[in-house]
Amino acid sequence: MKPLINVPDRRSFLKGAAGTLVGLSAGCATPPYRAAEKGGGLDENFWPSVRADFDLPDGVIQLENGAWGVMSLPVREAYFRHQTRVNQQGSYYTRRDFGADVTAVRARVAASLGVHTDEIAFSRNATEALQALIGGYNRLVPGDGVLLSDLDYDSMQTAMRWLESRRGAQIREVILPEPATKDGLIRAYESALDAHPDIRLILLTHVSHRNGVVMPIAEITALARARGVDVILDSAHAWGQVDLRLNDMGTDFAGLNLHKWIGAPIGVGLMFIRRGRLADIDRFMGEPEGLGIEIDTRLHTGTTNFAALLSVADALDYHESIGAERKAARLRFLANSWTEPARSLPGIEIISPTDPALRAGIAAFRRSGETSIEQNRELVERLLKEFGIFTVVRSGLASGACVRITPGIFTSEAEIRALLNALEQIGS
Repeated sequence: MKPLINVPDRRSFLKGAAGTLVGLSAGCATPPYRAAEKGGGLDENFWPSVRADFDLPDGVIQLENGAWGVMSLPVREAYFRHQTRVNQQGSYYTRRDFGADVTAVRARVAASLGVHTDEIAFSRNATEALQALIGGYNRLVPGDGVLLSDLDYDSMQTAMRWLESRRGAQIREVILPEPATKDGLIRAYESALDAHPDIRLILLTHVSHRNGVVMPIAEITALARARGVDVILDSAHAWGQVDLRLNDMGTDFAGLNLHKWIGAPIGVGLMFIRRGRLADIDRFMGEPEGLGIEIDTRLHTGTTNFAALLSVADALDYHESIGAERKAARLRFLANSWTEPARSLPGIEIISPTDPALRAGIAAFRRSGETSIEQNRELVERLLKEFGIFTVVRSGLASGACVRITPGIFTSEAEIRALLNALEQIGS
């Protein structure tokens, strides 16, 4: 593993930190990252230089990048600078200057998502944002139905089920089809709405953390809207993995992460509530109004990681220096490079869809007929011990457990070939 970056002396470090924060307040101009000077889409001459921007472990092929995304070296350096200044100046900085700096970051994030600054609030992760949205949604009356699916994240399913005791809601569930197709997914939600006309709220997952299905969000949201049904969108895995503009989705409520595919430090998420819909989400535990931007009353995190928030602008700089479309294309390319050949391997079942519109970087497989959690845990251990490939088990699909494969933008084609070689031996 590469050594940690040497921290410069205190005086020069603080000078650099101060300059960075001046840049934040001035509008977050993009620094000259090396990646910004590269070119090449899926050209393998381009991506090794991106890989060089990451400090990666030796002796293991990291194909479990879905839990959170490691920072690139430029972002990590910026995070060190921000952390040093925050700790050196303490509350003198956080009470006097942090507000202006984080306001600049907020404006940068809003611009990137194509929304207004008063439509977003920072959280510590997407789970926290979504729990606030689900728990605070106040348009339900006893007997109203709320819909969730087997692709939804466990904690979000728990929050939706809690609405039974909190709001008197009726829990409705849909099992999404495998293999997934766009028409099949839309029909599944349409059938659920037809079968349960009491449904008033849908939890909709943008990119499944289990098998990587990218849902046709705009179509399903339009279907729901025509019936007077609201959608809370779980975009925890979407932003940075797919090229995303919230207004294109049509949803009024969403939770997102910045420490997964955008590459910010751990501890930064986002809540979105479209203008005109704020009244439909309760103030968090009676938060008083008139203390700032009104959406902030819907989520109260307390003291948070100031340096992590400041580093969001640096993460967006790096993300945009590569390009959202190019990044999304690379992740799809890596996923396709193993899933499509593996579909013909004996003894291997690929769970992810074939439709490119329903694909991003995440995909999943299992040995044919092996659907238990224990069988797939054993498979994860075998991949690591025999082939040096690190993956993770995912459960919760109606069809059973699976092994999730999640490359990063730094993953090489050689590492994908190593995975395919492993699957050939495992399936035989």
